[in-house]
Amino acid sequence: MNGSRPTVHPVEAPPLNDGPLNRPRMSMKDVQGMPGTHGGLALRLLQFLFGLVSVCVMATTSDFRSVTAFCYLVIAVSLQISWSLSLAIVDAYALLVRRSLRKRVIVRLFAIGDGITSTLIFAAASASAGITVLIGNDLDKCSMNHCSRFEAATAMAFISWFAMTPSFLMNFWSLASH
Repeated sequence: MNGSRPTVHPVEAPPLNDGPLNRPRMSMKDVQGMPGTHGGLALRLLQFLFGLVSVCVMATTSDFRSVTAFCYLVIAVSLQISWSLSLAIVDAYALLVRRSLRKRVIVRLFAIGDGITSTLIFAAASASAGITVLIGNDLDKCSMNHCSRFEAATAMAFISWFAMTPSFLMNFWSLASH
């Protein structure tokens, strides 16, 4: 019986060179915007600044307490201000002493906190924007209310949310990649 037998052909390994395929992968610690980086500190300070402006503008109006959405905005932005300021202090400390904030527990805390506060800010800013449009466009009562201040406070809350979104995404990405 003359059956075919498998033949083994040796295969050479591809040469190791420094071509585009063998470059070292980018490490998560190199991404600006992560906790413990200068970009992360800048994002936290922007969140704090725009949130503070939003609360100050809303608090200077005398009749924001009469609308529940505006009260919700002040409470949500106040929570976000305290969260962003505390994390900015932690980021500044980590930069000063050159510590890494990439431990799984810390990243999880940052990701969950950023997710909750960004959701609250977005909901509060959206509700305030809806009430501002109702007062200004539908009811035509801007002459009796502080529409421009309400709009400015709402816009600052949205900008604060825009500054918070990259922080949340970076922390969530880091958490998912562990």
